[in-house]
Amino acid sequence: MQKIKFWKMSGAGNDFVLLQGGAPASARLKKLAVRLCDRRLGVGADGLLHIAKAGPRLLTVRYCNSDGSEAFCGNGSRCAAWRAWSSGLIRDSEFTLRTAAGDLDAEIVSAETVRMRMPDVKGACLNFAGNYPAGIKQVHFLNTGVPHAVVPVRDLKGTDVAALGRALRFNKAFGRAGTNVNFVRLAGSTVQVRTYERGVEGETLACGTGLTASAVALALAGLVKSPVTLAARSGDKFRVWLKPAPAGAAEIRLQGPAKTVFEGEIKC
Repeated sequence: MQKIKFWKMSGAGNDFVLLQGGAPASARLKKLAVRLCDRRLGVGADGLLHIAKAGPRLLTVRYCNSDGSEAFCGNGSRCAAWRAWSSGLIRDSEFTLRTAAGDLDAEIVSAETVRMRMPDVKGACLNFAGNYPAGIKQVHFLNTGVPHAVVPVRDLKGTDVAALGRALRFNKAFGRAGTNVNFVRLAGSTVQVRTYERGVEGETLACGTGLTASAVALALAGLVKSPVTLAARSGDKFRVWLKPAPAGAAEIRLQGPAKTVFEGEIKC
């Protein structure tokens, strides 16, 4: 057992444990994710980030959900960008993140605010057909680096995100891998979003890929225009820029908060 240095990061309440340097094997990283993300016996987080400098303007970012599954994470990647720049690991305010979804550009907009390129969306399906739970009238399905269902609701506050989110997350319509689920409501010019995340298996206070999916789905449905303002469950505001493309969107950028909460050491 050895002491591991970590940083606790937050992207609008979507929280992460960040490790820096070295190149841990996938099996080791997955075990660390389960251990460190445990909210009772570890540090506590939605997921684990590992970053390493790969060039003057290139940062390698790896992410595991709290259950150990490796994936792409929008908010996690923005938090990784903030940690790298604020610590001096990367000196230029514009640089590239090498992620599970490919190389994505990031920009430090201001203190604790990061804007990053998101993967293009291809094959978005509005009004996606399926056998859904009672009360679910419309579902959009698309991939923003990971799969997302976008579900418009009238009463977002009263929606049982835990129960409905879990039911949809494992719904046969989305295949064996399942999906993340976003319940959305348009309030004036702002899209309010609550997300059930697979891998976390519960509601998180914010989800970068989910906010992006919500913006793209509603833009393709003709309900909003770029840039789209969104509010996460935490109350924090995000903005998404995009250009509609055939059956999807391109030139997508997500901007929102990212900060270091605290740092420490843990035996692991």
